[in-house]
Amino acid sequence: MDHTIALKQNHEFRRLYNKGKSAVSPYFAIYCRKNRRPVSRLGITTGVKLGNAVKRNRVRRRIRALYRTNEAQILPGYDIVVVARTKAVFSHYSELERSFLKLLRKLDLMVRTEGPQ
Repeated sequence: MDHTIALKQNHEFRRLYNKGKSAVSPYFAIYCRKNRRPVSRLGITTGVKLGNAVKRNRVRRRIRALYRTNEAQILPGYDIVVVARTKAVFSHYSELERSFLKLLRKLDLMVRTEGPQ
């Protein structure tokens, strides 16, 4: 992850939940806020409702992979928290990726590419 570091502090997560913009889907809830830094910070939350530790870690790995493969398209300089929902445990990677990118576009976190004119 080139321009991303981990978001780990509880108060930073709470600030995003309270003051950040959010978008939800059946698979994720994403919170974001501009951070006035040249890099983005990514936090991932998987609750106990998702299942045992194996399932929660698998979902975390998949979210990290989604972010890493699409990082070039994501604008730097944001704090982003991805909250996994129970449907994410049983879904195919392609469904997760489609939902993830849709939410990022909804939050205006994607780099705008100009089409042919």
